[in-house]
Amino acid sequence: MKQVNKIETRELDDIVKKTYNKYYCFQQQEGCKDRGTEYFSIPTPGTDFDRDSIPEEVNGDIMGVSFKAWLERDPKEPLNGVETPDWEIELFWERNFYPHPEILLNDLHSKGLIPAGELVINIDW
Repeated sequence: MKQVNKIETRELDDIVKKTYNKYYCFQQQEGCKDRGTEYFSIPTPGTDFDRDSIPEEVNGDIMGVSFKAWLERDPKEPLNGVETPDWEIELFWERNFYPHPEILLNDLHSKGLIPAGELVINIDW
């Protein structure tokens, strides 16, 4: 038997949105996750995405950007430099423009918002 910390996806999304003032939805990443759980050990050496940019299209095939690129981009910036409805920008961030979860969770841990140890993210919608 081992002790784990559990967080619901909505709770994680809320922490990320409040902390970074960015659009975020863990469930929508990687082509939309099914119900279930994902496990992480915090802190972790982590793997960051090596891309600083991706094509600016909602539901595009390329997903995930470096944590640095994610932090630096303004969440209100239009896609492709063209006026873009807010809902489309939000979907782009949630489904395509997001950091690797390990790097994000490490940063949240360093800010004292997620404890060290085993973390289970419960994906339910």
